[in-house]
Amino acid sequence: MARYDPAVAAVARAVLRRLRARLPGAVEIVYDNYNALVIGFGPTDRTSEAILSIALYPRWVSLFFLRGAVLPDPERVLKGSGSRVRHVVLDDAKVLDRPAIRVLIGHALANSPKPLDAGRVHRMVVKSVSAKQRPRRPRDVKSARASSGELGAARRRKSP
Repeated sequence: MARYDPAVAAVARAVLRRLRARLPGAVEIVYDNYNALVIGFGPTDRTSEAILSIALYPRWVSLFFLRGAVLPDPERVLKGSGSRVRHVVLDDAKVLDRPAIRVLIGHALANSPKPLDAGRVHRMVVKSVSAKQRPRRPRDVKSARASSGELGAARRRKSP
């Protein structure tokens, strides 16, 4: 995470703390891919069994629901149109405290084919680190300002 803009890294660290508290016993699966650093949470170290993941991009952090297409989302907070995955951009870790997000996480956990073992000791598994990666920080000053909080404010101003 040190390779990311400090504002993005701070959000990611805060999100990880909250998810670790909410998902005791989850195995963390780490992929440092070409596009993003991804940390998945599941009952085992099998990627196919992951329930949630976060992805760090140069300007933001997203929370992915890996079976999000089938989750009830009456407030329409989930973004995406794929056949399985949906996501929420996290401008701040406090987004995880929103009732709609808490309910979605609860549904994702309840609908998981394999439940988490809350008694299991925390474990992190690094699955892959791509040799070639996109830059982890925004390239220009304007982008750097956006990642440090102005992006969230701009999004909120544009929202209806």
